[in-house]
Amino acid sequence: MRYPLAALIGLGVIPPVTFPTDSRYYGFSTLTYTTANGQSVSYLARRFVPQPGAPNFATVAQHTVQQGDRLDLIAAKYLGDPLMFWLLCDANGAIRPGTLVETAGAVLNITTPLGVPGASNA
Repeated sequence: MRYPLAALIGLGVIPPVTFPTDSRYYGFSTLTYTTANGQSVSYLARRFVPQPGAPNFATVAQHTVQQGDRLDLIAAKYLGDPLMFWLLCDANGAIRPGTLVETAGAVLNITTPLGVPGASNA
């Protein structure tokens, strides 16, 4: 049995899932698994969190976490876009974003991909 949505995507009626360029899933594909009974299940290819200090990222600043800090606001301040919080997660090896702002006094590395500047007001 095939799901109606998968059939519509397969026929080209609905375009396949694509992610915007600022998404952590940009460039990742959707894959399909066929179960023993012939059912197709679509899923997103696994994304591995880069190791902190990966050579393709440049540290542009450090931020000391204060009580009540929010990761989206930190991303907006340093990177110019609150939706780029995932870059902070990658830079600091966090799987769960909330862990980065749990402890006041923790220091976060603020990184961007090499050659990409941070926000001008940081």
